[in-house]
Amino acid sequence: MRQVLADCSASISELKKNPTALLNEADGAAIAILNHNKPTAYLVPAETYERLMDVLDDYELGKLVESRRADVAEAIEVTLDDL
Repeated sequence: MRQVLADCSASISELKKNPTALLNEADGAAIAILNHNKPTAYLVPAETYERLMDVLDDYELGKLVESRRADVAEAIEVTLDDL
């Protein structure tokens, strides 16, 4: 059995009937869309998705910064006037 990673869930039939009502009921939380009681998709409000993408971008940038910090030997020293 697969784990449902959402506090709210709905069947595909419920989703087809009234997707806006589901989003309103979930109040910004993700909704697991179930097919035969197994999650097949997650419905996420646009605002939540955008925040998730921002966090993911920040995480990726953090990894890039850390990898570049490890290459101190290749660093180029500059002053604020150079910028």
